[in-house]
Amino acid sequence: MVETIADAAKQAGKPTAKDSSKASGVSARKKALLLGRMLGLASEDDYRASNASISERAAFRAQKLACQYQENLETIYKIAISHTPSDVTGVDLDPDWAHQFFKLAEQIHNRKMQELWGRILANEITSPGHFSLRTLSTLKQLTHKEAQILEKALGMSVLVNNETRLKLIIGFKHAGGLGQFFKKPTSSNIGLSQFGLPYSNILTLVEAGILHRSELETGLLSNKTPISFSLSDLKLKLTPKSGQLFFSYYRFTPIGDELAQLIPFITDKDYIKAMRALFSRDFKIE
Repeated sequence: MVETIADAAKQAGKPTAKDSSKASGVSARKKALLLGRMLGLASEDDYRASNASISERAAFRAQKLACQYQENLETIYKIAISHTPSDVTGVDLDPDWAHQFFKLAEQIHNRKMQELWGRILANEITSPGHFSLRTLSTLKQLTHKEAQILEKALGMSVLVNNETRLKLIIGFKHAGGLGQFFKKPTSSNIGLSQFGLPYSNILTLVEAGILHRSELETGLLSNKTPISFSLSDLKLKLTPKSGQLFFSYYRFTPIGDELAQLIPFITDKDYIKAMRALFSRDFKIE
């Protein structure tokens, strides 16, 4: 049976440039056969999988994996060097942190995710203590698609007043006042899905430990105190037109706040435009 698998994997051969250019058209069977290369079941150079014992195939696979891990680490290291300033005093990494970092980083294959890991290493050499081992563990599990979702969420997140933790504002509510004491608060929400962040993506960030699960609310906002919103390079000042308003939002977890330092994002201008239009009914916006 092993020889049959090895022979089948051999059929896949080495991928050529032509194969790569037509990757989207490769059959599922071809894709499955190519996995034989990762398992040491495809012949390469002077190695013949069909003639090798199971221990030899295991050793060959281990060698290939070790080489891939080494290549991943060297790529991340080169990225870190490119982000490390020469005019700033560096520090020695905590040995336990460094051990866990390299243990996790060697398994990062995606080029864009390797960029994030390289920047973390550079940051820790320059200013240690910003990224916990728990955050590294979360980041290791983060797929490129999930990183893109986080990037989208960050593009719609704000710092409120002098706070240091981001909030994903989803709207505001009107408490009603004394005359409507027994009425439920009325909501005015921004439809995040129209900006590429449906509720399913919110749940993805929750499951990844990046957002808190529950929707939160501020206390009542004073109509005598302006509120500042900082969105990347954009700043807004909102003053409630009544004292019965409060914001509803999702809050990033400490891990989410740490990851926010890494993910490059651009403020969503369409979201800002929609937020202005919605909030202008009950807030004075400057």
